[in-house]
Amino acid sequence: YREQAFFKPTVVDFEALLTLTTASMDIVYRDMVKTSFRNSTTTNHGSSRCCQESMVILDKSDFVNLCSEIAKMKTELEQIKNRLLVSRTDAKLHFNLERSRFTEQEKKLMEVRTEFRKMVRFTNKKTQVASLKTLLESLKLEKIRYLAGMYSRCFSDR
Repeated sequence: YREQAFFKPTVVDFEALLTLTTASMDIVYRDMVKTSFRNSTTTNHGSSRCCQESMVILDKSDFVNLCSEIAKMKTELEQIKNRLLVSRTDAKLHFNLERSRFTEQEKKLMEVRTEFRKMVRFTNKKTQVASLKTLLESLKLEKIRYLAGMYSRCFSDR
């Protein structure tokens, strides 16, 4: 009996309830979007204004600091350029000095070569003269032996 006392909803009731719920949700959603958009816009505008003001203040102080840093960097750059120029000229001088030493050593080497060749030629000539003298002496000795042998034969045959 209790079950008969309850209200039994129909399809039309569900559709009406669904339409009513959808409409109220749309209204609530629109209000939330409008309110949140206004709030975020106001917040963003205020924060951007604060950022701009603080950036202007920082820019003024940072500009002075940056100018002094740029001046320091310029002086350091000039010093580095000067050091580079000095080291470059030193390197060129050192290179030219080494080149002149090399050419001097080449000249000395050529002189030593020519002296050595002269010595070799002179030694070769001495060796040739000595070998000719030795040959001459051996020929003299052979001639003396031959003549001695002829005389001894001539005297022994008689």
